Amino acid sequence: MSLIRYTTFMVLAGLNLISLGGAFSAQAEELDAAPEGSFSIVVIPDTQRYLGGEVSKDTGKVEPITNPTFEAWTDWIVANQEKQNIVFVSHVGDIVDENIDEQWTVAQQCMNKLHGKIPYGISVGNHDLVGKTGDSTLFQKYFPQSRFTEFDWYGGCFAGSLGNVAISGNNANSYQLFEASGMKFIALHLECNAPDDVLAWANEILEKHADRRALITTHMDLGPAEKPQSGKDYFDAPKGKMKWTKVHGKRGNTAKQMWKKSFKKHPNLFLICCGDQSRSQAMRLESQGENGNTVHELLSDYGVNGLRLMRFHPAQNEIEVITWDPLKGERCLSTKIVPDENQHQFKLQYEMASLVPQ
Repeated sequence: MSLIRYTTFMVLAGLNLISLGGAFSAQAEELDAAPEGSFSIVVIPDTQRYLGGEVSKDTGKVEPITNPTFEAWTDWIVANQEKQNIVFVSHVGDIVDENIDEQWTVAQQCMNKLHGKIPYGISVGNHDLVGKTGDSTLFQKYFPQSRFTEFDWYGGCFAGSLGNVAISGNNANSYQLFEASGMKFIALHLECNAPDDVLAWANEILEKHADRRALITTHMDLGPAEKPQSGKDYFDAPKGKMKWTKVHGKRGNTAKQMWKKSFKKHPNLFLICCGDQSRSQAMRLESQGENGNTVHELLSDYGVNGLRLMRFHPAQNEIEVITWDPLKGERCLSTKIVPDENQHQFKLQYEMASLVPQ
């Protein structure tokens, strides 16, 4: 998704902005509260909707870079933490659109609203890297390991590839530990097209925490199965686990390879979240691990159309997936790209009655 620049911003229905760079403060409707006994995980899709950065025709000055969508999403999460019993937040990557300090500063300010309040993890997308090299220097500057070591829920990160911390290191691949309703979870956040040494580390971490229910967020997973040869292919070509890469050159693993080399091996894995594909926008797939476990794979890349709230209902062995638009204060039921409501609002079956990972 390319950078969208505006010199003015039209306020969307139901959103009350304090200023052009302002934050969420009201919504047209409220989402019903999480029922007693349930808890929620929020998934933040790609946050590339940055505004400004160009010279104003009126003032002759460079317009400040803002991201009202990102701000509205994190404001909504904090405001609804108790009501929705939000226990964890995961960002699928493409935190920025252009890998520049000005956008990273805004992204950090948005995520600061969660910092110290709700455990969270961030995957590194291709837009968060230097070209196709896998260099995540700026991500590491704004979201380094040192930012998280004070929290007991922070598990750690991969040290780096090729003896260079800029490649894959310093929180570019990380894991988090949290508990909810008597269940223990591990959330693994892997960079786009994670190389073999990163996957070897991921396997070690998942095996070490085999007693925990595992979810993985990685930037590229579902989308056009083969590399698109035209713009039309992004919309219309057959879709599934992706068999092409964007970064890390020959070292980079496709989604298909990441599944075979790592994900399918772990019986405690039940969920994979991803973004990256704004022209697929929403998609889901059920895969079977080699131990017979069902793994739900969910793509969400909504632009301004919302984030994902996943309500876990342990007594019903069910995960209720809600796509909620904080800008409009309403559920996202349909989009131009994906008109089917069942791709935005749906339920997943997942065994939780037993405290042992299933």
